[in-house]
Amino acid sequence: QVQLVESGGGLVQVGGSLRLSCAASGSGSVINSLGWYRQAPTKQRELVAAISNIDIINYAASVKGRFTISRDNAPNTVYLQMNSLKPEDTAVYYCYALRGPHMYWGQGTQVTVSS
Repeated sequence: QVQLVESGGGLVQVGGSLRLSCAASGSGSVINSLGWYRQAPTKQRELVAAISNIDIINYAASVKGRFTISRDNAPNTVYLQMNSLKPEDTAVYYCYALRGPHMYWGQGTQVTVSS
């Protein structure tokens, strides 16, 4: 089992910045990947950014150049620095952890970008 605790969401104006954090805990084998999905009202959940245990990073095209994902390995914490925020970034952001075939999710944190 992996427990994920998120923090850092909130309300920000267009062009502003927010930093999300997600702390992963729980015993077991190595976590292969950590990252963030988001889900806006009436839309499907989409991958925002992911970082593997060997630091391979992927971003959604819509956030490249604006968002930066990073991680600390001890303890397992993943961060999402979000700059130049746009109204279309408004969503609930979910942290995830992938361990083997199992995907674990955080509780979600709301990010609202006001124009």
